[in-house]
Amino acid sequence: MLEFAILGLLHQSPMHGYELRKQLAQVLGGLRSISYGSLYPALKRLHAAGYVTTDEPDPRALLPADAPPLTGRRGKVVYTITAEGKERFHELVSQAGPEAYDDGGLFGVRLAFFRHTAADVRLRILEGRRRTVERQREGLRASLSRTRERLDRYTLELQRHGLDSVDREVRWLAELIDRELDESQRRRADGADPGDPLAPPGETPPQP
Repeated sequence: MLEFAILGLLHQSPMHGYELRKQLAQVLGGLRSISYGSLYPALKRLHAAGYVTTDEPDPRALLPADAPPLTGRRGKVVYTITAEGKERFHELVSQAGPEAYDDGGLFGVRLAFFRHTAADVRLRILEGRRRTVERQREGLRASLSRTRERLDRYTLELQRHGLDSVDREVRWLAELIDRELDESQRRRADGADPGDPLAPPGETPPQP
């Protein structure tokens, strides 16, 4: 998940480690702290695989105080995605199996890069996530029905809160699916390929 997110961010623009760490915290949910101890080993693996390159640091630029030294205490190493890295990223965003939606954390990362994902893949991921969450909802309902009489009121409220959260996610996913279907119909009406990824702001999707 971390390496996928790194490739996605570098696909948008080159970054140095400090900026990449800040952007990753936003992509991964804001509440998850990304340490340099996990970031730099991931970057090292991506570099060894040929997916990213590094630029020579500017010796006049200072690293933040909490950043570990890479080439000394001065300078920021800039990471850039390679052509092989872009191919790997597009390979990953094309995956629509259970690995893309069963885990809520990975689903959230995939959603953050949906504009790079083909429309039919986006729809399969959203529908898969909805099925997953609906199964979770049914399990929570069954558990609540079996244990209702044995729970104190605080535990009961906690379980109800969890069920309400899952209900909201199912409704949210249904709304996203409806928007995807509407967008697909609009693109067909406009003569565009409904399977094209979303164009970045200010750009037009490629025409067939």
